[in-house]
Amino acid sequence: MRTTRTAPARPVLIAALVLTTAGSLLLTPQPAGADPEPSPTRHEPALDRRAAQAPASAARRALTAATPARAPVTGYPREQVLSPDPENPADKSIKLGLTPYHAIAPKLNAIQSLGDRVSVEVAGRSAGGHRLYLVTVTAPETARQARAQERMRELIENAPAVAAKSAEIRAGYKAPVFFNNNIHGNEWEGTDASLRLIERLATAKDARTEDLLAHTRLYFNITANPDGRIAGTRANANGFDLNRDFVTASQPETRAMRRIEIDKQPAVMLDLHGYVNGTLIEPTTPPHGENYEYDLFLKNTYANALGMEAAVNGLGYTPAKDGVDPAQIPFRDQQEGWDDWPPIFTPQYAAFHGTVAAHTVEIPLQVNNSAYTGLPVDELRRRSAINVDVAGAALRATLDFVQARRTSLVADQIEVFRRGAAGAAQVPVSAETVPGVPGIGPEDVYTTAFPRAYVIPAGTTAAARLVDHLLTNDVRVTRASRAFRLGGRPYPKGSYVVDMHQPKRGLANALLADGRDISDKVSVMYDISGWSLGRLWGADVAAVAAGKLTGLPLRPVREATAVASVAPHGDLSLRLDDPAAIAALNSLLQQGVPVRGTADGSTAIIPASARPRATALARTYDVAFDATRLPGTRPLHRTRVAAAVTPGELFALREMNFEVTPVSTAVLNAGFDWSATDALFVSTGLEYGDLTPPARTALDAFLSPGSGHGLVGRGIGGAELAGATGLLAAKPVEGNGDANGVVRMVNSGPITTGAPGYGFVYAPVWFTDLGPQVRVEQSYATGNPLVSGHWRPLGDGTGGPSAAAGQPSVISGPHAVLFGTEPLFRDHPKGEFPQVARALFSMAAVKESG
Repeated sequence: MRTTRTAPARPVLIAALVLTTAGSLLLTPQPAGADPEPSPTRHEPALDRRAAQAPASAARRALTAATPARAPVTGYPREQVLSPDPENPADKSIKLGLTPYHAIAPKLNAIQSLGDRVSVEVAGRSAGGHRLYLVTVTAPETARQARAQERMRELIENAPAVAAKSAEIRAGYKAPVFFNNNIHGNEWEGTDASLRLIERLATAKDARTEDLLAHTRLYFNITANPDGRIAGTRANANGFDLNRDFVTASQPETRAMRRIEIDKQPAVMLDLHGYVNGTLIEPTTPPHGENYEYDLFLKNTYANALGMEAAVNGLGYTPAKDGVDPAQIPFRDQQEGWDDWPPIFTPQYAAFHGTVAAHTVEIPLQVNNSAYTGLPVDELRRRSAINVDVAGAALRATLDFVQARRTSLVADQIEVFRRGAAGAAQVPVSAETVPGVPGIGPEDVYTTAFPRAYVIPAGTTAAARLVDHLLTNDVRVTRASRAFRLGGRPYPKGSYVVDMHQPKRGLANALLADGRDISDKVSVMYDISGWSLGRLWGADVAAVAAGKLTGLPLRPVREATAVASVAPHGDLSLRLDDPAAIAALNSLLQQGVPVRGTADGSTAIIPASARPRATALARTYDVAFDATRLPGTRPLHRTRVAAAVTPGELFALREMNFEVTPVSTAVLNAGFDWSATDALFVSTGLEYGDLTPPARTALDAFLSPGSGHGLVGRGIGGAELAGATGLLAAKPVEGNGDANGVVRMVNSGPITTGAPGYGFVYAPVWFTDLGPQVRVEQSYATGNPLVSGHWRPLGDGTGGPSAAAGQPSVISGPHAVLFGTEPLFRDHPKGEFPQVARALFSMAAVKESG
């Protein structure tokens, strides 16, 4: 146990922090110096209870936006004149006295004109269509000098053992530093602090600034979430929390940040957030991600945190005078509740790309949500001005840190990549391995046993998607030109191999491994605790513990080999085991193609006359249409869905090309036309008891037996609606509401035929007391179903994994299908998407089946 930490009755940071999306005040309006009562809720609810209303246009942008291409290597400055955006008086930052989005482009144009140190590039566009501005501040470079910097950057990653001995790198490499701002749109002030700093650096003539810019490149993502900045929302236009999206990278803003991390390879980064009083500066509490080189990360992150803490406290703000508490460092000051376990957060993801000092910094005074609407403008602007000062102090302290430690920071980045490439052992943290960091204890030691390789057999859409995803994350993948054996097992020609002796082995393992059950490590987690593309994305992934890759017929690949194909003769079959196949099927149905399904629901049968359309769709979605003589047993129908669901679920439905109309209690109460709807999907935001009598009557008529429509429900919200409408006789049982992770499942019905034997849960639900005509489609595995994540029983012993073991997790009846799992969670578990699609197709045809 850390001697420098106290052990509170509840985890301090989750107990004391409140946020914002629930409308709570973290710092309640009150006289300066008052002592706000902490609220016993987590800082940010992981489960989104809102009924999503994102426009379809935002999903289209996210689904069709290309990954930003690597820019050609040219000299600096790389100036361009940005066209102005229309003035928007509704921009929420105006009220705070901060820079509205439409004023950013003119501001950057003006700063570029001040000298030759500042360059502006457009790194991409948001889901809402707004430009993402990447600013680089450095001393001027010729094209030849810029190419030399790129050559050194590549050497650091690709030949780290050579780079470690390079005098050129030691003397001349410009350490890259990345400042990420406003990833949560209603946490505004990092943008303004960065603009202020950029302007100062553009013209400062002192020797220290000139030395800094001669030896560093400073990269500023001015606003990572312009949609949210304008609207005053945490999320982007698709309703996504971008700081939870780095494993999946479903959103264009996330993909732009990923491209920056890979191309610029920062040694140090800050992610500026709000609002925690006093200012919270990482490193974090346990558990720590097991795939990091955490000794190098902790050494540098803690050292920079001390400098930022001194700078923030040195501003002179006090609790009595300003309502500002002293800064805090969770690793030192707290027991648990603010962990760095999952790589869904920006700093934690950055660590896998060689960032050896990475921080979330939470500035102190709340100005969003309830504070935004409830406080006087003068008070809001006072708070925002303080927040800009605090953010600026953190930025400047980081520059001082980099200037003082440039050589050692670059050396530690090289060592991260060297260990990966060499297959070297991780170094457990201790007082000896990380001197200067107080209070390191056994609770901080997290390491893993990396396999020698992962093998991904080819030939499926899911395998191709996974390989492309690995490649876009800068994970190296090879492909076998002939059959081979590895680890005592044969693999076919064309199989993909991920050699785990590579610079970014940590990221490869974080994405592909099963993960770990950490339920016994801490009492509660900040966000998700389990994830696995290897288990949840529908591909077959084999971990090979040991074996020699030397001599195997492997060649590096830049992209996965397409699997698109169409049989030349006869009727066609399409396996409904992937979201891309569902999207292709929905396109056929929307075009009026008569499609039939097999009895088990696993396959669609397409007539030979639709071959030209199938050919186009095979290329679009990279799916295979095989020859078949099966006739199909029932017609499949165009399925238009009314959905009261979370943003992630809405986006996943649109990814599968369903025609979706978002609904909620309010939408139904306002009068909803059900005539253009074939099925209803409900997980949140639709409360039967809150409907007006006319709305309830209309919903009952839509769902009535013989109407031809049915309900797909997820979680307690869906189960409660099924019970209230009498559609399905079953008792939903809620597990621990904080429990989440990858679980083993047993599939037993047509909804889940061919689905992976794994699922994802958050606040798991299971079903008992099943009535007549209720079929079990899927159950939690017996024993302990949790593979990885955090799932404890509640205080009274109920709600744990042993209680769920063997219990039904997905059930169906003639007029409803209910899920107790999270098959569409944050658009992540791709291999589970088809379960929901099959459920919707079945509920759009209940006249025939019921």
